[in-house]
Amino acid sequence: MTVTREFTQNMPKAELHLHIEGTLEPELKLKLAKRNHIDIGQETIDEVKKTYEYDDLASFLGVYYPAMNVLQHEQDFYELAFSYLKRAAQNNVRHVEIFFDPQAHTSRGVSFKDVITGLHRAIVDARALNVDADLIMCFLRDFSKESARQTLEQALPYKDMFIGVGLDSDEHNNPPLKFARQFEDAKAAGLHLTTHCDIDQKDSIEHIRQALEQMDVERLDHGTNIVEDPDLVDFVVKHHIGLTSCPLSNTYVSPKMKGEEVLSLLERDAKVSIHSDDPAYFGGYIADNYYALATTYDLTKEQIIKLARNAFETSWISDEKKAIYIKELNDYAKIN
Repeated sequence: MTVTREFTQNMPKAELHLHIEGTLEPELKLKLAKRNHIDIGQETIDEVKKTYEYDDLASFLGVYYPAMNVLQHEQDFYELAFSYLKRAAQNNVRHVEIFFDPQAHTSRGVSFKDVITGLHRAIVDARALNVDADLIMCFLRDFSKESARQTLEQALPYKDMFIGVGLDSDEHNNPPLKFARQFEDAKAAGLHLTTHCDIDQKDSIEHIRQALEQMDVERLDHGTNIVEDPDLVDFVVKHHIGLTSCPLSNTYVSPKMKGEEVLSLLERDAKVSIHSDDPAYFGGYIADNYYALATTYDLTKEQIIKLARNAFETSWISDEKKAIYIKELNDYAKIN
């Protein structure tokens, strides 16, 4: 049967690849700019929207990071996160693991404490929305190893507020192994590990190999270039390592949103799943991503449910919570 927009909207979902800074909608950006007396060069929402234009990773990052200047205080981070979590509830996201980039803020003079306490306070309040959320702290890979070390040192006193570390930003000449020591230290502190392996980048397969074979990551964010190496596909299948694909953001790099790769991985029983990445910038939240993939590739409801189940199965929650959410998903599939 045809997958409808309503089906993807109401389906219970887990979101594992979501950058909180990437949920900064033009309306909130303008509001915070005015409140914090930040001159962003735009006076209206339409003017802000026109700045959200790019055609590759580098031009996207050139818009993305300057936009963060409006985030100055704990309350700003609270409002950013709570605004997203309300949208997550509308998308029937039952569990979300949220990336945040502290270096993008501490490098501007914002305190680490303000960043993480603002985000965490929103997560606590979102429980009333029936959304279960956790934080994943990312290192910026185009910053130095020393900066990553200092960031982890700043973060560990707040270890009860986040569950893992990741690696994002410009991958060009910034391989995962650059941060091997910081990942070892994070793992020793009891934190989960994931890393971006962005699509169609220089040395994509080598970076995926490093992440899997030398850094012991539990998930790959994006990572669909792995289909170029059948041995690595066998590895992630055998070890139940998740791959978090983001169709709408992929269209800015690949015109086919990496849908063929997602379907190939799904057929191999790899734990590939669907997420929204930076939804304010790429035109859609998680239900929109499911629907775009479904309509472009004529996916069945069974395939959509399998992608959603993969997300729950590769999330960093207890087996008991996974069982509850997967039962919700299975029950939804039976009546829809």
